[in-house]
Amino acid sequence: MTTETTKVVPLTCHGHSRPVTHLSFSAVVDDDQYYLISACKDNNPMLRDGVTGDWIGTFIGHKGAVWQARLSSDATLAATGSADFSAKVWDTHTGEALHTLQHNHIVRAVAFPNQPHPQILATGGMEKKLRIFDLSRSSASSSPTNPYDTSSSATPPSYEIGPGVHAGTIKSIVWGPDRNILITAAEDKKIRWWDLRTRSTIGEFAVEGMVGTCELDNTSGDGVLSVAAGNSVYFFDSMQPAALIKSVKTPYEIASVALHGGQRKFVTGGSSQNDTWVRVWDFDEEKELEMGKGHHGPIWSVSFSPDGKLYATGSEDGTIKLWKFTTGPYGLWR
Repeated sequence: MTTETTKVVPLTCHGHSRPVTHLSFSAVVDDDQYYLISACKDNNPMLRDGVTGDWIGTFIGHKGAVWQARLSSDATLAATGSADFSAKVWDTHTGEALHTLQHNHIVRAVAFPNQPHPQILATGGMEKKLRIFDLSRSSASSSPTNPYDTSSSATPPSYEIGPGVHAGTIKSIVWGPDRNILITAAEDKKIRWWDLRTRSTIGEFAVEGMVGTCELDNTSGDGVLSVAAGNSVYFFDSMQPAALIKSVKTPYEIASVALHGGQRKFVTGGSSQNDTWVRVWDFDEEKELEMGKGHHGPIWSVSFSPDGKLYATGSEDGTIKLWKFTTGPYGLWR
């Protein structure tokens, strides 16, 4: 039995004052170090040590709820999408906003390609537009080549992919292992695969129920995409358009899901005030192995650390919790 691996008191990370909307880890950067970023409706995304949950810094500048936050794989950059109609790209060492990308509606989703110090960012949200911004073409200071630019930040050039295709708010964007392929999850209950070379969709899959999280398994390079929707979780091969590996129907309304490909387990978070449990499942047998209590509100985000030895949950209750997912001591668990 593996139950003792996670029957551990979770670490609670305080600091946010409103619901936590999204969590995202960097890759392992150096000396087994990695980082965690959280998006929150308090407007203030936070950077933390991924192993201990210790606060490192807060990115100050958004004037509305932050819906999603991601780190570049090397943790040098952060991207955030906000209800203030902007996405921002940040320097994680200085906390400075390098780019402010203005939109015409709430930004719900941001994504970097999986490469060190990425030069492009994908955004989406209530405009129902998937956009790609070229970050190499602007800097935070107005450029001497454009004397008419009086704003503090010239918005980098962008182009739209597949105008008119999304029939609902884009809630998540995932950049697959192949940098030419993007995946979107939208409130029209469709998961779509996009080819950046042709700027068109190459596959779509309709899910049952409201789309929750849509994320890649970051514990392996297999590129398995996990989607929570309604009572079900869906697992796709992200490299093949709309290639469903399996779906698992549960007795619960699911807000979030994360897969640990190596251990062949997945974790889900409940989506209602009456179901604030974290559940660990067996991927092959599709059965519930254990449940973790601690949150006092729906669990909007769940993610495994890049080494797979813990997972993090973010909740409506304003806290982030770290749960050990390995035998023996790890981090602050002794």
